[in-house]
Amino acid sequence: MFKHIHPYEPFIFKEATKLIVGTLPPPRFTSGELKEGDVDFCYGSRDGQLWPILNVLFDLKLGFENTYAAIEQRKKFLKSRKIGICDIVASAERVKMDASDVGMQNVKLRNLLGYLEQYSNVDTLLFTGGNSKNGPEYFFRKHLKENNLALVQVTSKVPRIHQFMHPKTKSSIQTVSLIAPSGAANRAIGSLPDYKRIKSENPKFTTIDFRIMQYSAFF
Repeated sequence: MFKHIHPYEPFIFKEATKLIVGTLPPPRFTSGELKEGDVDFCYGSRDGQLWPILNVLFDLKLGFENTYAAIEQRKKFLKSRKIGICDIVASAERVKMDASDVGMQNVKLRNLLGYLEQYSNVDTLLFTGGNSKNGPEYFFRKHLKENNLALVQVTSKVPRIHQFMHPKTKSSIQTVSLIAPSGAANRAIGSLPDYKRIKSENPKFTTIDFRIMQYSAFF
């Protein structure tokens, strides 16, 4: 059994108005066995698509290698856009050494409500995935339920948007469930009516293009 501990503390600062919320990076980020092309920072897996998407959206000219400069590029961008990162999973156990959310067992969650109380300028949570089992929205709903709270739907159209009232700050916080920036979500994208429509009009349109189109409205 592998003890999968989140290797990074939340990247939050007082000016942040949005938080990216995921689960855990691949196990190799915990064990320190990074691959060529990985960046030792949140969402730094060479197989992930979040930073490549943001790189295209904002023409960031990011480096994709494990260097201090590449990490600082990402931090600088996040601060400039007032975006923090606070994945909801603190630790989990795995039988199989992969990055699947479903494979997580005995999951321990971070106190995201506590962070939202401390950083009260945050008004939007950007989930890197929907409400499927062990996804960030799934765990956040569990976190809210444990505090006698619940999400209220704003729109059911993809990306689904909800909101809730923070019990301490009394502020309304919006949540957006983005298509996950991983290859595993490509099949789900392929079944979406909007993707099918655009693909029929432009055969060169890809699942990455669809994510870029979706993410542009929220980053």
